[in-house]
Amino acid sequence: MLGLSKPKKKTGRAKILLVDDEPDLVEIIQRQLELSGWEVITSANGKEGLERAANEKPDLIVLDINMPIMNGHDMLDGLRGNPDLRDTAVIMCTRSGRIQDVTRAMSFNICGYVTKPFDYTELTGKIVEALENRVSD
Repeated sequence: MLGLSKPKKKTGRAKILLVDDEPDLVEIIQRQLELSGWEVITSANGKEGLERAANEKPDLIVLDINMPIMNGHDMLDGLRGNPDLRDTAVIMCTRSGRIQDVTRAMSFNICGYVTKPFDYTELTGKIVEALENRVSD
């Protein structure tokens, strides 16, 4: 049939909030995500990340655990406790592979968990999957 199929929804200009306290890593990840077609905003800690999330309403958050002022678990708790942010997709990207950190993060219904150092392809694959799941819901 001509033009009657349902068009695929685009995930290309989704807004991603990157929350990490390592400036060099943030710069590298931000550049790569922007080259992949996403809009990227950043925060250096969980407290600032919660504020940015409330103001910017990102489609997805890439979140570290170990940060000053407010860690990633506390930020997740704040996100899930906010009716406007509770369904925001989150991918943890952290140095901690400790089972208790993974288990705690998963209890917040996150979309993925990537340990540093990571393969950029793995991170972008999880981002694409999370955004596609969000669009199809």
